[in-house]
Amino acid sequence: MWRDSSRGWGLASIMIHWISALAIIGLFALGWWMTGLSYYDSWYQLAPWWHKSVGMLLLGLSILRVVWRLVQPTPTALGSRLERLAAHAGHGLLYLVIFTVLISGYLISTAEGQGIVVFDLFVIPALISKLPDQATLAGEIHWYAAWALMILALGHALAAFKHHLYDGNDTLRRMINPRFTRRSS
Repeated sequence: MWRDSSRGWGLASIMIHWISALAIIGLFALGWWMTGLSYYDSWYQLAPWWHKSVGMLLLGLSILRVVWRLVQPTPTALGSRLERLAAHAGHGLLYLVIFTVLISGYLISTAEGQGIVVFDLFVIPALISKLPDQATLAGEIHWYAAWALMILALGHALAAFKHHLYDGNDTLRRMINPRFTRRSS
């Protein structure tokens, strides 16, 4: 039930997928909201602390996700050849943009040479810091990549609903229930 198969996603992949989705949406909303906070707002220090902490945990989860994906079989893609190619390209682009957002966030936070404190439990060290305009350039990349990620995530969700509602195949069901093994095309 935990492992993936050629027929469907295992519980580990399903949990990683949905936890990542919730974290990404939450981080985007929090990031957008906190950019409007004033210095005297009670959340001025707390919101970035949450944003950075969840972001670094998501980075770790995303690395785990890629490793898990490399050591597990991938369920057979459903749909036409063109849909399967588009899904493969879309997933690759999602991974690329997720890592772009997370790494640029790391570079913003470590620009001055200080590590990132994750929920006051541990510190992610500043491995790259004090590059010329590091925080500014990483901030620009972070902002636009986050928007690109939201657009890609929306397209990803719409494609899943299209497969479910219009095509009537099991693409969405397989990402919800690890025991769902019926295959249709």
